[in-house]
Amino acid sequence: MASSSNGDSPGRQVRSSSRPRPEPKPGTERIRVLVSELKRERILSAAIDLFYEQGYARTTLDQVARSLGVTKPFIYQYFTSKNDLLAEICSRAIRDAHDTLNRTLTQQGTATEKLKTIVRDFTHTVLDNQANAVIYSREEKELEPKDRETIKRMRRDFDHRLVDLLEEGVRQDEFVIEDLRLTAMVIGSIVGWSPVWY
Repeated sequence: MASSSNGDSPGRQVRSSSRPRPEPKPGTERIRVLVSELKRERILSAAIDLFYEQGYARTTLDQVARSLGVTKPFIYQYFTSKNDLLAEICSRAIRDAHDTLNRTLTQQGTATEKLKTIVRDFTHTVLDNQANAVIYSREEKELEPKDRETIKRMRRDFDHRLVDLLEEGVRQDEFVIEDLRLTAMVIGSIVGWSPVWY
């Protein structure tokens, strides 16, 4: 009896030529994420150096790419534009402030002790990341409106939470403050401008 021309004869099972993909080894995905984060940080670091040294307007993505020894498509894998880079740099400055606030407000202590810790740690963070702070204060006007509004909202949230701490100190007779909101804004501004003085 002749066999079927298509090979699908009775009793014969057709096997797929494609092999199942092997399961990723434990930790492989984590390594991939870490490598991606490292590449992203390299791009940010190069952009920070160039924005700080020659300004945002005079810096091109070609220059950022050349400083890394890569091409622009490499950068576009992680950032959609030069302005996207600027938004990340500027938002980091205020996120650092929030991190300091969050860390301190969860600790035990009086309002005075917490305020001292916030000002000290926030100042150290700003000085350790001077370029970010300087770029933010100098280039904020270059941000896209939506990014500028997002960062302003983060700043307002920081000020409101600082006001709450000052208010707590007033209730406990630790502080005498007439204008809580203005005082919070002054504290933030003094720390934020510290790279100009050091």
